[in-house]
Amino acid sequence: MKLFVGLGNPGSKYAQNRHNIGFMAMDQIAADHGFAPFKGKFQGALTEGRLGREKVLLLKPETFMNLSGQSVGEAMRFYKLTSQDVVVFHDELDLAPGKLKYKMSGGHAGHNGLRSIHQHIGETYGRVRMGIGHPGRKELVSGYVLKDFGKADQDWLDDMLRGISDGAAHLAEGDTTKFSNAVAMRLNPPRPSTGTKGPKANNAPAPAKAAASKPKAATNTAPEEDSRSPLQKLMDKFS
Repeated sequence: MKLFVGLGNPGSKYAQNRHNIGFMAMDQIAADHGFAPFKGKFQGALTEGRLGREKVLLLKPETFMNLSGQSVGEAMRFYKLTSQDVVVFHDELDLAPGKLKYKMSGGHAGHNGLRSIHQHIGETYGRVRMGIGHPGRKELVSGYVLKDFGKADQDWLDDMLRGISDGAAHLAEGDTTKFSNAVAMRLNPPRPSTGTKGPKANNAPAPAKAAASKPKAATNTAPEEDSRSPLQKLMDKFS
């Protein structure tokens, strides 16, 4: 069994915030893969279903971001999971919008949700880092992550969420390469060739030149039969 955790803040006020991209990923997976409706449990919203051959729990902590670890820790202990069974989906300032990377273990890089999870289950868990870009200055970060995605973000955001859903079964089964490839296929689909081919070479042999006219062979005509009498022939000879 795996526990997928999407980070965000509860309530409609925050639903479209950049900070809530983890919640969005859980909603996309649940909708696409026929999970049961989310229900309140472990200080969060929980649902369960199957991804490929794996049973998977989807959790959206509702403790607000900086206390997310409380909810994750409760769910992990109840189902007797280890931290290595947990994958956390979260916004990532250090990746450009539309970029995604999977990482196992490591620091929290100042992310309040990850910091709280570290405190409750340690750092040995998987993370799906979903790039939202950086506002440029540290003092702008709080306002930036708590603002809604803009219209210009909708295309890549939709592609990223659909790609995560496409590859969710691979991630549940531990194949992070296939998971990343599935996301990449949505974000950077192969482009059809736009080059136009030139006209096909005409390999047919050039039409043969008209054969030179040949003189017609002379027609052999049989000599006319001489019908003169011998006497007439003699007279004609001396005339």
